Amino acid sequence: MPSSSPSTTAATSPAGPARNRNGSGPATTSPHAYDAGLLLLRLVLGLTMAAHGSQKLFGWFGGGGIDGTGHFFTMSGYPAGNTMAVVAGLTEILGGLGLAVGLLTPLAGAAVVGTMVNAIAVTWGGGFFAPKGNEYELLLTAGAAALALTGPGRYAVDRFLPVLKAHRLAYGVAAVLVGLATAGVILLLRK
Repeated sequence: MPSSSPSTTAATSPAGPARNRNGSGPATTSPHAYDAGLLLLRLVLGLTMAAHGSQKLFGWFGGGGIDGTGHFFTMSGYPAGNTMAVVAGLTEILGGLGLAVGLLTPLAGAAVVGTMVNAIAVTWGGGFFAPKGNEYELLLTAGAAALALTGPGRYAVDRFLPVLKAHRLAYGVAAVLVGLATAGVILLLRK
């Protein structure tokens, strides 16, 4: 389907299809509601990731900056901790901002997926829930993968790019696979 969002969707319940206001047919969901929901998800997830990246690179929002984050990466078994801090910070900032504005959304989602898979690997074994668990990282990973798969919706820069104007599931699947493969390579470097 070439459209980036469904035009109408029949709502269903256990009693059967819901009816529209005058009771004459199936209820429909506005495509604008779908696109507004994707915009909200993109903004919150994308800006959250960009803020995390700025903690790593610049020490903003109480972050460790390159040196503090680099030390954490070294203690977590990654080689060249400061280099990994720069890579993670840039990936989070660029991927997050890409998601927020809907620019190259499949690749932006893949960048966040790859970074967050590594975050899950670091927190693995601490249980599921905070403070040592990984539910937060899993939620960010799933949200980014979902955006890569669904596309950004109508309210996005991608709508002005000829190749991505009509989002295809194959773009999202390929991007998520690239993000997972990249995360796997980085994890192989970890001691």
